Amino acid sequence: MARPAGNFRLKAARVAAGYYSQQALAEALGVGVRQVRRWESEQPPVPQPEVAQALTRLLGQDLEALGFTPTGGRPAGHARRTVLAATAAAVGLATVPTQAIAMQPATAAEDFEAVTRSHRRLYWTVAPATLHPAAIAHATLGCALLPEAAGQTRQRIAAALAETWLLAGRIEFFDLRDPDQAAHTLLRALQAAGEADDPLLGAGVLAHTAFIPGWDGRREEAVERMVAARTYARRGPAPAELLAWLDAVEAECETRCGNPRTALHLIGHAEDVLAQGSDHVSPEWLDWFSPVRLAAFKGNTPLRAGHLPQARTTLLQVLDELGPQDEKQATVILGDLAAVEAAAGNPEAACGYAVRALDQLERTWYAMGMDRVREVRRALAPHQHEQCVRDLDDRLYGWSTTVSALAR
Repeated sequence: MARPAGNFRLKAARVAAGYYSQQALAEALGVGVRQVRRWESEQPPVPQPEVAQALTRLLGQDLEALGFTPTGGRPAGHARRTVLAATAAAVGLATVPTQAIAMQPATAAEDFEAVTRSHRRLYWTVAPATLHPAAIAHATLGCALLPEAAGQTRQRIAAALAETWLLAGRIEFFDLRDPDQAAHTLLRALQAAGEADDPLLGAGVLAHTAFIPGWDGRREEAVERMVAARTYARRGPAPAELLAWLDAVEAECETRCGNPRTALHLIGHAEDVLAQGSDHVSPEWLDWFSPVRLAAFKGNTPLRAGHLPQARTTLLQVLDELGPQDEKQATVILGDLAAVEAAAGNPEAACGYAVRALDQLERTWYAMGMDRVREVRRALAPHQHEQCVRDLDDRLYGWSTTVSALAR
């Protein structure tokens, strides 16, 4: 693959910040679109100080991270190394020496990818607070390796780095419940995917950024990010699994924004896409999605729409089909089943599912699962004097559960 043309770092930061066209960024900065076009060219001129300050404030990164080479008569080699080290400089975790850089062999990419694959598998079994610093440290190593690599080796390291940043962003959003930090981390992932010229990985990152406004009820922003994600996917070409997952993500956002009918239509389309299949192989990093996971999305949507029998049937089927590697997802399904029974006026059944979710959370922590249990407890407020609800409170607010939740 050829290196992506132009200043892809600025392009990625622009898209991640919600400016999906050069014209939109130009209007926000009060400059002409021709100026933005020059900034996104192969050799971008450094903006004037006042404009540079506005640009960095708007996009949340310094000039080097945005792909600009500082002026001042430094040697060409130094300038090149400065641009290559932009990702490291952006996060403040790694520095690149200014002396001559020795190029890494092809085995460096293989070794770096091996650790990335290991982290991908460990996500399902290792406590997020334990895995997250390891992923960040691995990303720091990738930032240091990039300036020392060239050609295909460089692209492979960049792709693995993008996946590592994506993993860290997933942990921050889904496990640590820190959407602001996740937004910054996912921007690093998008920039690394641009370095690798991997549009499918870019689509995966952009879809994850849609979760952030979608969870917050900001539908228009979530939809715009999904449009960007689908645009990247078309450059793939994308396999059926990725396209179906994009439908599922958008369905989740629509559900959160109070549009269950639209969400159910998207889920139906995703089912059709999976049934039709494609000749394109699904990327290894798409390990969080499957037909069973799609059914889990489908179960939550009718629950929020108030279609309780349909939700119960779907969720019970999903719970039966989950494998041993789906322990985190099991906590969410159990929480949703508890919510179904709470809404149906069956507090004992609701508490039973909630306690099962807590049992699983003690083995494998997942913030999304705990969120579901807490939602159920709020829904059970009219029954709070019943013994089953008191027993649930004893578990929910026991020493081990409370301390574990606060520690995470």
